[in-house]
Amino acid sequence: MAGPTTADRGERHKPKSGPPRPPRGRRLRMRLPRPRVVIVTGVALLLGAATIWLLCGSQWLRVERVTTSGTGVLTPAQVRAAAAVPVGAPLISVDTGDIEDRLRRKLPRIDSVEVVRSWPHGIGLKVTERKPVLIVENGANGKNGENREGDSNAGKFVEIDAKGVRFATVQKAPRGVPRLELTPDQTGAAASLRRFGPDRLVREAVRVAGDLPPAVARDTRTVRVRSYDDVSLALSGGRTVAWGSGEKGDTKATTLTALMKAAPKARHFDVSVPTAPASSGS
Repeated sequence: MAGPTTADRGERHKPKSGPPRPPRGRRLRMRLPRPRVVIVTGVALLLGAATIWLLCGSQWLRVERVTTSGTGVLTPAQVRAAAAVPVGAPLISVDTGDIEDRLRRKLPRIDSVEVVRSWPHGIGLKVTERKPVLIVENGANGKNGENREGDSNAGKFVEIDAKGVRFATVQKAPRGVPRLELTPDQTGAAASLRRFGPDRLVREAVRVAGDLPPAVARDTRTVRVRSYDDVSLALSGGRTVAWGSGEKGDTKATTLTALMKAAPKARHFDVSVPTAPASSGS
């Protein structure tokens, strides 16, 4: 009888398809979490829940006091009232950005404000007030001032800061702050106002006031603006300065200082062209 052929032996040794069988003698087992892992996970969940309750649900860590700093003209009571901080609320839930927006909206005298949480029970309001560099009579130059700080009577003067913002009205002019007069040249007033507008002319006046030498700034009583390139100053003692436009302010300030030293008895100084200054009167 013939034995198996080569083909038969090949078929017999051909590996079978399908997934591999597990080794004999071993059983499949499901790997369960170790007790230590279960304990750590449970503790973490408990700590998380306790933290949430402590911050949001407990009577601890709630707003009990509101402090202010940086006020000058404004009072701490005004700032706290405008901030409307929710006393008694969880400290973590206080929307500091919303309070900052509300303060700037209700108190335009505030230039910047930072609201900070002071754990465990406080909210701090850090205020920076605007400083007036010019004042304008209320209702003058076609713009009425507004009673922006809750006073029952309209103020007589409008304060303007270094950015040209009209931010408050006051009954009494602040000491040492020059008065702004917008008196457009009648021959070119319409063209000047159409091109630049009153707000641009106010900013130009503010720019000039900020460039003045300290000694001249202390003596300045009025800043007059007739057009964009026609700004002049009225100083104490009846002296005047023709400044021109707000351009080259540093150069004009240096030139004016030297000119006043060279002609201390002069009554009029012209630095509108700083390379060709002039003085007159004595």
